[in-house]
Amino acid sequence: MDPHYIEYRDNGYWVTGTRVSLDSVVITFQSGLSPETIASECFPSLTLEQVYGAITYYLGHKAEIVKHLEEAEADFEKLRESLRASEPDFYQRMMEARRQLEHTHQ
Repeated sequence: MDPHYIEYRDNGYWVTGTRVSLDSVVITFQSGLSPETIASECFPSLTLEQVYGAITYYLGHKAEIVKHLEEAEADFEKLRESLRASEPDFYQRMMEARRQLEHTHQ
């Protein structure tokens, strides 16, 4: 049997039958976390097999997934710029809150 660990839906890649995006698994994997840590600490709703399946899919379709991640990052940046332009006061308050939060965690 050849299970399919990843499905494409809602303009994104998802671990089949879950609400966990492939993006999330890939980013944690790229940051150096082991599949065991990803399964147990980051996404406890996933089995270790699902995590390995997701990583295997990523490695087998690396160019496609990297392109998808880059496009998602560009879309997020456009949204951020749109917010900055349309709601400058809100954006400024958010940036100040972020600076304070980073300062308290140092």
